[in-house]
Amino acid sequence: MLHVHQLSVGYDEASIVENIDFHVETGEFFGILGPNGSGKTTLLKALSGILHHTAGKVNLKGKSLAEYSSKELARLIAVLPQNSTHSFSYTVKETVMLGRYPHQKGIFKTISPYDEKIVHQAMIQTGVEGLQHRKLDELSGGEKQRVFLAQALAQEPKVILLDEPTNHLDLSFQKSLLELLKKQTKESKLTVVSIFHDLNLASLYCDRLLLLQKGKTKVVNHPEEVLKEEHIQEVYNTEVHKQAHPYVAKPQIVILPDEKAESGTSPACEEFLTVSSDMITYQSPIHMKCMSSGVIGSGFGWYKNVVNRYVTPQYDCTDYRGDMMNFLKDKGFDPSFTVGMMTAVNLEDVEYAAFTLEEHSIFVVVTAGVGNAVDVTATHLFPGEMRPGTINTWVFVNGKLSDEAFIEALVTSTEAKVRAMQEQEVYDPRTGTLATGTPTDSILVASTNQGKSYPFAGSITPLGRLIGKGVFETTKKAIESYRLRMRKPS
Repeated sequence: MLHVHQLSVGYDEASIVENIDFHVETGEFFGILGPNGSGKTTLLKALSGILHHTAGKVNLKGKSLAEYSSKELARLIAVLPQNSTHSFSYTVKETVMLGRYPHQKGIFKTISPYDEKIVHQAMIQTGVEGLQHRKLDELSGGEKQRVFLAQALAQEPKVILLDEPTNHLDLSFQKSLLELLKKQTKESKLTVVSIFHDLNLASLYCDRLLLLQKGKTKVVNHPEEVLKEEHIQEVYNTEVHKQAHPYVAKPQIVILPDEKAESGTSPACEEFLTVSSDMITYQSPIHMKCMSSGVIGSGFGWYKNVVNRYVTPQYDCTDYRGDMMNFLKDKGFDPSFTVGMMTAVNLEDVEYAAFTLEEHSIFVVVTAGVGNAVDVTATHLFPGEMRPGTINTWVFVNGKLSDEAFIEALVTSTEAKVRAMQEQEVYDPRTGTLATGTPTDSILVASTNQGKSYPFAGSITPLGRLIGKGVFETTKKAIESYRLRMRKPS
């Protein structure tokens, strides 16, 4: 649809963009990124034909832009500039109707029923139908932006060029606008080229991206490649971290502040652990980066508190999440900063210890009730059984863990737990085979995010070996404590 070859554009013989090469296919959503002054708007003006280029070519549907008359070009390309202005106090509908001008014929430019249909459809699509009788100068910036988008869509273009289309829009309208444009690319084969300041929005909605650096192409590719940390840090001169979006296969970029919110050191240790009859709590003075399978705070997150709550074996788990939330609030914990777990194990059976190996150190806490131990390889033979039983494992690491290290720490901890159960000869009573856990085991791996960095935590690493030793010994002692209490006369 649109082909750009060795394009250079500037003002007063000074080049703003130089030697730009890219193409945009029919129905593609193409994004242009770059810091202020990198030439994004200049490039967009050249694509629209507003600004003549000093070198290179811009071809639309196989023809140079110069070969089209202004009206022919207006039938093919619609432009939504960054700051749309209007000299007259037109109504919203009148403003949108201006988009039909390139298609109207004759001296008097009469409005046809088809024009009315397209304008009405564009206003509905952009959510401005209810404003159609309002004057444009009465509207907010965000409302005006949607009106001018409706005008561009009413133009029925093959290509739409947008300069920061989400400017002035709140989150809801940012999403609805971009969803609308994405839908048009799929259903109507509309080709969209848009400038973005928001890298994450560009990643979510664009098929490919062009990243500009001082008027030149840094990279043109799909979002996963363009939004690599090294590209963004070099072009924007800002430290960033790339991570996966939690729900769609798109990368997201987060800015890393120069000054961390919490400074100083606060090693994970017994000092912050409290054991009572109804719960075990770990209250850190700093936020810890955690990965857990807790009832509250599951997945990755930043938390200060970890709570292991005692419930009876007859606990009604109909609304376990809501009940846990209320429990935490009643105990004075903010659920937003707390990982919450449950166990039917008597909390006096808890075992905990600190472990060190050279400069590496961890703190491990385990509660282990094995009365309902299971062999996970045989649970498919008993699909109807839902018996409670929990081994809850907490591993606090003094250091900074990468995402890979978190996952490997979880694997290492699980392997160590299973080995401790084998050592203690814990069997699945249904199969007579060695047990691997209980039906409702939970785990937490927490990083103080201070001090030494750990890219890995597998058994081949010093940290992995320490986690293996710590979880094995602590789980073994917790099982022994549980069994000792169970043997005591009531």
